[in-house]
Amino acid sequence: MHTLKSVKERFDEVGVTDKFGTKKEIKELPNILADDEIINYATSGFLEGNTWLLVTTNKRVIFLDKGMLFGMKQKEIALNKINSISQKRGLMMGEIHIWDGADKFHITHCKKETIQPFIDATNKAIEELNNGSYIMGSSDKSNLSQIKELKELLDMGAISEDEFNSQKEKLLG
Repeated sequence: MHTLKSVKERFDEVGVTDKFGTKKEIKELPNILADDEIINYATSGFLEGNTWLLVTTNKRVIFLDKGMLFGMKQKEIALNKINSISQKRGLMMGEIHIWDGADKFHITHCKKETIQPFIDATNKAIEELNNGSYIMGSSDKSNLSQIKELKELLDMGAISEDEFNSQKEKLLG
């Protein structure tokens, strides 16, 4: 279960520096994340005329906008639905563009230095999802079968000993 403290610690671990105007969204994030969801990076930007928190995880990209007094707007794109992600950078600010087949999300006023880490984290998560590295989220497999699958990946040389031990420890948790 995620807590505000664990979210903030994870933000520090992955180097999230841009939290401008998103304190309410960050407080809401633990309620939105699945127990097995891992934050890879986050930034903020403008979407639909408001400041939104953008979070990329091992499962999806989440967009959050908590109203001044009440209400929460949430959008998300599953990683396997993302067709393309690109950027446009100016002198101090930039934009992130994400296509999911049907829609294009055009996020403006992002801090320039946070754009590339956000895109890199998202692309890495997509690649790992496509390669089967995030097998922890499989709801139809027991932890034991997941550990067996990890061991096979280790034996094949597809993952390192450290990766195997880390994932096994999480599964045995």
